[in-house]
Amino acid sequence: MTLVLHPGSVPLSTLETLYWTGEPARLDARFDAGIEKAAARIAEIAAGNAPVYGINTGFGKLASIRIDAADTATLQRNLILSHCCGIGAPLAENIVRLIMALKLISLGRGASGTRLALVRLIEAMLEAGVVPVIPEKGSVGASGDLAPLAHLAAVMMGEGEAFFAGERLPGREALSRAGLEPVVLAAKEGLALINGTQVSTALALAGLFRAHRAAQAALITGALSTDAAMGSSAPFHADIHGLRGHRGQIGAAAALRALLSGSVIRESHIEGDERVQDPYCIRCQPQVDGACLDLLRSVARTLEIEANAVTDNPLVLSDNAVVSGGNFHAEPVAFAADQIALAVCEIGAIAQRRIALLVDPALSYGLPAFLAKTPGLNSGLMIAEVTSAALMSENKQMSHPASVDSTPTSANQEDHVSMACHGARRLLQMTENLFGIIGIEALAAAQGVAFRAPLVTSPELLKAIAAIRTRVADLAVDRYMATDLKAALELVADGTLTGAVSPGILPALEA
Repeated sequence: MTLVLHPGSVPLSTLETLYWTGEPARLDARFDAGIEKAAARIAEIAAGNAPVYGINTGFGKLASIRIDAADTATLQRNLILSHCCGIGAPLAENIVRLIMALKLISLGRGASGTRLALVRLIEAMLEAGVVPVIPEKGSVGASGDLAPLAHLAAVMMGEGEAFFAGERLPGREALSRAGLEPVVLAAKEGLALINGTQVSTALALAGLFRAHRAAQAALITGALSTDAAMGSSAPFHADIHGLRGHRGQIGAAAALRALLSGSVIRESHIEGDERVQDPYCIRCQPQVDGACLDLLRSVARTLEIEANAVTDNPLVLSDNAVVSGGNFHAEPVAFAADQIALAVCEIGAIAQRRIALLVDPALSYGLPAFLAKTPGLNSGLMIAEVTSAALMSENKQMSHPASVDSTPTSANQEDHVSMACHGARRLLQMTENLFGIIGIEALAAAQGVAFRAPLVTSPELLKAIAAIRTRVADLAVDRYMATDLKAALELVADGTLTGAVSPGILPALEA
């Protein structure tokens, strides 16, 4: 199915679909006229004598150098080739496809001055599966994601490299195999393609969607851990959270109540339990996970706005004036990425403490040491817990804000930059670590619940355990654990765990 994009009003749900499923996308045809109008204005300027930045001048510190009308196409080609300076592994194909869709949305607003031919080529590349090779490093998140976006534009020109049908090919060959022709860039078109925050924004969106999936999964594993440790559900009472009033906290508590509803384990120790209060990692789940959910929702609004924004330079305004500004500066995205990093760090930190609780016989209310059936002869989940601690610590180190850094570039013309691109890119590793932590908690909590037999957990949590056991068997004796941990991570990452419980229980992500 091809998704139809309405520039300026593409909802977060569509962006999430683009990320998870890789559906092709195209612009609503009603936006063609506005694109053509702006392109005509740029062509008019290019044919005239008045200097306008990026159309008939050099770029950055070279903006004072006038370019002859006969050289405008060469100017754009040289711009792209000289800016293809990315380093590192290629970005994942689903992220590149999201970048391309975001570029369509931006161009579709009719302020960039590109011809429809560029829009049609991006649409055709998405439809055919021509995915430019974009190295992951090289952008400082200001003046646009110049280097990575240049690698996208290069393929459109028949240069660079692209993935097609499972092969990594020269850009021209990839286009040819897909039945497509490269474009010759006209005035300003190269600049319009590489000025913009689409790479930073796509990476931040990927981090957001992955963080939200992990946050939902953490509510499931947190509820499982509560039952495994015979913890109390009383702290999840609706009135407690209503008295504080935070939406995320209220929703997290409601999810935990629904997940634990009907647990025989819980009913067995409501009366006669001598413990007065559980540790914070059990008792304060709504407060911590709920605050993280609120943060992710706030970020979602910022990124939805940015995804619909025009972020190149100069822009064709409503009065037909062409004006230089600074929409390419990715400060909003940098702040958003830093906030996602904080949420990812905290979700993992409290989950790791629940794992530590379950493997510690001094805290786990009767569970065997390290959840081993014969402790001593078997080490059980001893080192799985250590791995979760390593992942948690790594995320703490990576959570330092990127947005507070800046370094002058381009001979001090671009003297304050956002660092949004790598600030967002680190979220991929951080969320992968978080998937690992939540996956380990899933194994520990399921193992702990099994020790409570013949008492059983709730119907919803039994569904979650069934999903876990489709990937990882019960740990009867010590075995090679890396395979189990990988499977548990993937169970969280691919949405199987969150998809196991009834719809409507887990808090949604809304902008």
